[in-house]
Amino acid sequence: MSDDHTYVQEFFGARAADWDSRFPDDGPAYAAAAAALGLREGDRVLDAGCGTGRALPPLRAAVGPSGLVLGADLTPAMLEAAVQAGRDAEGQLMLADVAVLPLRSESLDAVFAAGLIAHLPDPAQNLRELARVVRPGGTLALFHPIGRAALAARQGRQITPDDLRTEPNLRPLLAGSGWHMTSYVDEEDRFLALAVRES
Repeated sequence: MSDDHTYVQEFFGARAADWDSRFPDDGPAYAAAAAALGLREGDRVLDAGCGTGRALPPLRAAVGPSGLVLGADLTPAMLEAAVQAGRDAEGQLMLADVAVLPLRSESLDAVFAAGLIAHLPDPAQNLRELARVVRPGGTLALFHPIGRAALAARQGRQITPDDLRTEPNLRPLLAGSGWHMTSYVDEEDRFLALAVRES
């Protein structure tokens, strides 16, 4: 697992400073995905693998001043970029591995995860950890601001049948990790899978 951590930190660390400028038009997609969580005033939400914190402003808007917004990321440079962008004003940032979260069980109402699943070293176990910190009936959003086909084209690769984000693969993966998928969208301009924490 340490090798996975090193790779993730090196990959994102090298790109942190100009990450937001590379994807300047993603804001509305993040806001729409955050809204899909159905958060209410006072809710507690985690942005897992928050990167530069692009989801923190819409998550804060959804839960209001009485809510709790946390952003966890493994890469210090990404968190530094979030601070430089002023997004630490929207939520509490923490350097943390989403595979071992420093949070109490059932302490959150929702988890937002943008682009995270492809970087999880043990997806089933890691999704179970996200389920651990969410109350029964709480929600999970697995999001990407472009769809799988567009992302593959951007990266110069083909989509393969073993892609975790295909619905036939993702649905049982979530079910085995304490989540029930309630919605699945894979379009040119967004990927969004929503799930509810089972009791």
